[in-house]
Amino acid sequence: MLELRSINKKLGSFAISNISMDIKQGEYMVLVGPSGVGKSILLEIIAGLIEPDSGQIFLNNEDISFNPPESRGFAVVYQDYVLFPHLTVQQNIAYGLKAAGTDSQAIKERLRSLAQMLHIEPLLSRKPATLSGGEQQRVALARALAIEPQLLLLDEPLSALDVNTRLRLRKELKRINKELKITVLHVTHDPEEAMELGDRICVMLDNQIRQTAPRAELFREPSDPDVARFLGMRNILPVVRDKGEMCLAQGQRIHVDLDDDSMSHIWIKPEEILLSREPFESSARNQFRCQVIDLDHYNPFMAVHISSGETILTALITYASFKELKIEIGMKVYATFKSSAIHCF
Repeated sequence: MLELRSINKKLGSFAISNISMDIKQGEYMVLVGPSGVGKSILLEIIAGLIEPDSGQIFLNNEDISFNPPESRGFAVVYQDYVLFPHLTVQQNIAYGLKAAGTDSQAIKERLRSLAQMLHIEPLLSRKPATLSGGEQQRVALARALAIEPQLLLLDEPLSALDVNTRLRLRKELKRINKELKITVLHVTHDPEEAMELGDRICVMLDNQIRQTAPRAELFREPSDPDVARFLGMRNILPVVRDKGEMCLAQGQRIHVDLDDDSMSHIWIKPEEILLSREPFESSARNQFRCQVIDLDHYNPFMAVHISSGETILTALITYASFKELKIEIGMKVYATFKSSAIHCF
């Protein structure tokens, strides 16, 4: 549906460079990255509010790189809602339809449908100032959806909301995407939000797109250590190759299923590290004695931080296993994991 080819834009000392991505029809695409990497600028380039210095934007194979915003058929919902304060909820939602010359009966039917879908029927006669943050965001969504946009652009739409409201609206956004079969590009700095919502996730770091993948693939096979760290993955270690299929990670010899001299880092999946009080026979190629140095609750797991020399790892184990092993800070345990638990960069 939408394709970006080598988009570049310089704004003062800030620049985004060589941005290429595609969004498929009906897809919920999430663009995620830390603050200040250019996510919102890219969204406004797509919307037509900022012109790129170079590169092209295609909508259904038509070049719209320099088309005005009103001709693109997109709708934008911002973090701060941008509702008209002097208009009622009903008038806010109908605004775009009236501007487009839609007849009054069609407006009434569209209003009723959206109010039911977003559960805002009791709010229609109220002004924005009387609404909660979650209610205002629902109204902003209804106003954007009223014009039946080809693409719905969401710029940090949930970041100003309290936790419970944010969680509820995540589910609402996904439901709307599926029910209306509407294409969505959602910008956020929150990897958890990206993982819950995205059919595919596009990670933006250092003002560039670093990886685009379905969420399961992204969280199973991050493209590089920076992407993995941003996504909150633990146990990312710099390594050097040792003999055969062994590598050295901060002095600890670890077996990997990869014969690649270019490997510079490994990621050991914390949920695949088994802890025991004594060594045991296993097909796993990695087992070593270590010491528990810290503990964290990580519902529904316990995060057990362990060290072996200079190598520090985190194992995620169930609370039942934690109680059964009677794990305490300072005790000695054995860490066991298969080579398949290791992702190499």
